[in-house]
Amino acid sequence: MIRILNFSLHNQVSLLTFLVYLTFAIFIISWLIEPRRSINAVFFTAFVLSFALWCGKLLFSQKNTFLTWSFGLIVLGMFILIFILVIFSWAFFLWNAYFVWKYESHTLPNLLTLFSGIGLMLIWILIRLHVFKNVPDWVNILLSGIVVLAFYLLIIMYNFLINLILYQFVPRHYKQDYLIVLGAGLVNGKKVSRLLGARIDRAIAFSYTQYDKGHPHPKFIMSGGKGSDEKISEASAMRDYAINRGIAAEDILLEDRSKNTYENMLYSKEVAIKDFGSKKFHAKFFTNNYHLFRAGLYAKKAHLHANGVGAPTRLYYLPNAIIREFVGIFVMHKQRHFVIMGVITLIFVLLAILSGIGYIK
Repeated sequence: MIRILNFSLHNQVSLLTFLVYLTFAIFIISWLIEPRRSINAVFFTAFVLSFALWCGKLLFSQKNTFLTWSFGLIVLGMFILIFILVIFSWAFFLWNAYFVWKYESHTLPNLLTLFSGIGLMLIWILIRLHVFKNVPDWVNILLSGIVVLAFYLLIIMYNFLINLILYQFVPRHYKQDYLIVLGAGLVNGKKVSRLLGARIDRAIAFSYTQYDKGHPHPKFIMSGGKGSDEKISEASAMRDYAINRGIAAEDILLEDRSKNTYENMLYSKEVAIKDFGSKKFHAKFFTNNYHLFRAGLYAKKAHLHANGVGAPTRLYYLPNAIIREFVGIFVMHKQRHFVIMGVITLIFVLLAILSGIGYIK
């Protein structure tokens, strides 16, 4: 009997080992071929879960009390941490909103954590006051539908965050012909902001690293048009900034027509093709780390064969910026999301109607 159990346990560990290798292979192949695929986050999650199961099974098979309890406490601690973060996320958002309000301009995009914190706090208060305790069944069904919609949005958000993190680790490949720096709004209509300067500095550092590795300096494509509130184009301001940091003017090309990220990619590709003489150039684009994945999706849409390198962003600004990026990616795929959310809403509305007229209880 003991031999049968041991054999069964050995088979289980072997099966999990195979599953770990399989999920890792699927993830890494998919990610290396195209790191901008949204499904990469699903493959990565499958690998992490199978690896966690393998670790747990392997530890339990050793019959070591200390290791078993340690693993169990780690898993329990992670669940408790996630629970606390979810329950008190409103407090974190409000805390973060304070710093964004203190150090950044009071524009609508910079108030996303404030709105999120207020909304979550109101929901938390309503739940604590048991407002939804004695409501009709059909109202409970509609509330359940809202919970399902919120869960769907959380899944999408999780998928986005995993892809955003993974995209930071795309191999650099220091053999580029062009470094495309994406523009951003200018201070007082003519001065490069700290955020935009970080992008240019990151590209300059990349250029010197490439040269130190024995390859020629790449050319810079400064990409950004002139906004309605700007005195010069973003590309011109970026060129002056780079020249002041030692980059030769002849190594800088301007793309000064774009008004958004998609046009950054599309028009920069045209500039590179014209200068290089063909489409067979190698390029990287540079933006801030929070914007990297969405910019990559626009590069893919513009058929620009380039992956990105992210410039660092101040930590307090990241939550607000990431929410904005999530909204941007949600809008990029709004048709698919609205169809799914519409189906979910329709199902729960129908169930609520049937409950209201007494067909279901």
